[in-house]
Amino acid sequence: MTAPTARREPEGTEGSRIGGSQEMGTLDTLRRGFELSPELRRGLGVTVVLALVATVGRVLIPFVVQQTTDNGIMATGGPDVGFVLTAILLAAGVVLLTSFAQYLVNLRLFKAAESGLATLRMTAFRHIHDLSVLTQSTERRGALVSRVTSDVDTISMFVQFGGLMLLISTAQIVVATTLMVVYSPLLAGVVYLCFLPLVVLIRWFQPMLGRAYGEVRARVGDMLGAISESVVGAVTIRAYGVEERTAARMDAAIEDHRRSAIRAQVRSVLAFVSGQSFAGLTTAVVLVVGTVLAVDGRISLGELLAFLFLVNLFTQPVLMATEILNEMQNAVAGWRRVIGVIDTPADVADPGEEGVDQERGPITVEFEDVAYAYPGGETVLRDVDVTIAPRTRVAIVGETGSGKTTMAKLLTRLMDPTSGRVLLDGVDLRALRFDSLRRRVVMVPQEGFLFDQTLVDNIRFGKPTANDEDVALALTELGLDSWVEGLPHGLQTQVGQRGESLSAGERQLVAIARAYLADPDLLVLDEATSAVDPSTEVRIQRALEGLTRGRTSVAIAHRLSTAEAADTVIVVDQGRVVEEGPHRDLVGRGGVYTAMYASWASQQQEGS
Repeated sequence: MTAPTARREPEGTEGSRIGGSQEMGTLDTLRRGFELSPELRRGLGVTVVLALVATVGRVLIPFVVQQTTDNGIMATGGPDVGFVLTAILLAAGVVLLTSFAQYLVNLRLFKAAESGLATLRMTAFRHIHDLSVLTQSTERRGALVSRVTSDVDTISMFVQFGGLMLLISTAQIVVATTLMVVYSPLLAGVVYLCFLPLVVLIRWFQPMLGRAYGEVRARVGDMLGAISESVVGAVTIRAYGVEERTAARMDAAIEDHRRSAIRAQVRSVLAFVSGQSFAGLTTAVVLVVGTVLAVDGRISLGELLAFLFLVNLFTQPVLMATEILNEMQNAVAGWRRVIGVIDTPADVADPGEEGVDQERGPITVEFEDVAYAYPGGETVLRDVDVTIAPRTRVAIVGETGSGKTTMAKLLTRLMDPTSGRVLLDGVDLRALRFDSLRRRVVMVPQEGFLFDQTLVDNIRFGKPTANDEDVALALTELGLDSWVEGLPHGLQTQVGQRGESLSAGERQLVAIARAYLADPDLLVLDEATSAVDPSTEVRIQRALEGLTRGRTSVAIAHRLSTAEAADTVIVVDQGRVVEEGPHRDLVGRGGVYTAMYASWASQQQEGS
């Protein structure tokens, strides 16, 4: 055998904790968010132009008021009714045009938001599957799901509605400012002097709001995590009579969310009320100064009225922008959490097009000087050198915590070794394309997970191209056809969420049929007969015999009856392979396996 090569994953990747990118500033978060959702940027120029058009109708009103007052109602020689009617009809036409433009802006933003955020959801979801099971387990499932659901929803609300109003409000502020300067530079200066303290106040409020809404998003994740655990673990909760304790924990999670949401909303309301106060103050000051200017004849009555309308058009979007900035902080907090998932290093990544695509056929497995240590923990596997020949049935045995399950996870590339290599036909698993690896290697876990679909759909999960006849043939070959015929609707029986309509043993039968239909070259089996009744165990054992016949199989054996039927037994003790060979050789060798088998045999005798 060639000298083993060691490859250590970069520190902080294997099992790295899913972060929230809290160190990213608001602008950096928005920039990164738009990079991840390029659809949000497409056609943005056209949308901005339409937003400017939509603003015209609003700023046209002050101009119409000024013209109808000075040149219509107060015209020389008496009111000019024709001029007033013409101005009003012209204004009505422009308002209709701008309403249509606003509709187009809304539609374009909605489409861009849904497309961009769908891309963001898919990117985050697919990246989660590139993370090892260890990394995924650093966060509760409900909290992890919230990152690609409710957190993205906060972004969606901001982009679709806040984005629309921000565009229109910005355009309205620019146009209103321009017209105010045209009508009276002095009054325009007064307006900006009055609002200058608000700008300083908003800059002070924004970091506080960002932290507050970040806390809200985290509490939402905790709450969803607690809810999902309570729903999934309902049977255990009832069995142990801990409903009150569970309810108390749920209440605590909900209460934490309530308090954080109130804190964030109080800060948001303070910012909004401050804006309203400055808006009222500005209107009062402009009215006083404008009246003085009108008395001095420096502006006309119509111009003063128009300016007051412009002040309202200026303060409205400023207040709206304040509220939008508050909503933006909530969206940015959600964005950070989604980006935190995407930016978590993909410790079990698909090499993609650069990877090796192997041909199907008899398979050889090698563990070459393999070691594995969980992050921050001791080494659980060390110096593992094992070769498994094609079409060999292997049982891995050992005490709880010996490292046998870790070997199975490494073999199926749910995790990567800290050092050394796991090889399939001489190729490092890390160099194999995922689609090639998953075609050749299938794992049947101790508890097969079923989806809320029909029985045939769950079996076909192992081979989506299979039809009902293929599934029926597989079941017949496994000797499970009579079991299926006894179900209420045969192959069309609904299994329920997580397969709750079936017993534990029946769920395992479905998992075995699924693996058989997939027809892999290598099967990795966690003990499939634990915690089932004797008759179901016999049926499962017969199905497993058909499943493993003619192919390489590796079984994590909790019951040594599995080891008795294997071609080779690998004994793992404290992270090392201490014995290897057929059952009949090991049982009389006087080593670790001899002691294990003697203990197991005595338990079997006592149980009988």
